[in-house]
Amino acid sequence: MSTLRSLASVLLLALAGALAAQEYPARPVHIIVPSTPGGGYDVIGRLLAERFTADLGQPCIVENRAGGGTLVGTQAVATAAPDGYMLLVGGLANMAFNPGLHRNLPYDPVRDFAPVAMVGAFTYALVGRKDLPAANLRQLIDAARADPGKLSIATSGVGTGQHVSALMLKRFAHVDLLEVAYKGAQPAYLDLLAGRVDLFFDNTTTARPFIIDGRVKPYVTSGSLRDALLPDVPTAAEAGLPELVLDSWIGLFAPAKTPPKAIERLRAATLKALADAEVRRRLDATGWRIISMSPEETRAFVRGEAEKWPALLRQAGIRPE
Repeated sequence: MSTLRSLASVLLLALAGALAAQEYPARPVHIIVPSTPGGGYDVIGRLLAERFTADLGQPCIVENRAGGGTLVGTQAVATAAPDGYMLLVGGLANMAFNPGLHRNLPYDPVRDFAPVAMVGAFTYALVGRKDLPAANLRQLIDAARADPGKLSIATSGVGTGQHVSALMLKRFAHVDLLEVAYKGAQPAYLDLLAGRVDLFFDNTTTARPFIIDGRVKPYVTSGSLRDALLPDVPTAAEAGLPELVLDSWIGLFAPAKTPPKAIERLRAATLKALADAEVRRRLDATGWRIISMSPEETRAFVRGEAEKWPALLRQAGIRPE
């Protein structure tokens, strides 16, 4: 009898363990944002966390892990346990730019991550202090060429879209701009509004309020098409720099080898969030273009971007360091 009870106990424990392994999530989920609060990565991370908390039945916690551009936070997820409890907001900067900017990148964007889902895309806007004399991009380039190194441009973390946009502007416009590095967009705006720095190539969503109230002057946006948030501002291509085209994108990633069931659950939660009318309204209002791709298309897209951008950066004269 005792043998039967012991066997029954073993079977019950085994069954409980198997059920527990299938139940995802069973504890809080962490979303790592590899940048400072307030930017595009942070906006998406917090929006998903808000929806995941309600949908997954577990707290979803956003952690901003800035450093090394986007390296610190991205590397943390690359080496995390592949169990679905630590996720990454990944995008053009950390999944495509970094292989072309860092000679010894401590992670592989394709090998070390499993894409969960694409979320959205956005552009960057080149803005200047409001009293900058140049009225358009042509005049700005002429002024920079006439006095090399005099005009300054803020950058927000090595390898970010703000940083690469600035490098592309310098390269393709053949101008010498003084780069001033900041730890995030907020301190860059403090100096831009105070007139201590001349230019900033920032996420169009976060640049727009400063443009609308006249605190900064817009010059161009970086997309292949005009941004719906700034329909009167030309693209860089329209303004005479056809090489400067940068459509940024953001998605959700998990460590490679994360169980397929966890990936499927997270993907379903992401798609549910993006289908919500209020979420779509919020994203549309802030300039996001929602991206819809199948799992196969998502994997192929990320692989293609990771291969394409290092080559484009080399063409722009940017070498890994």
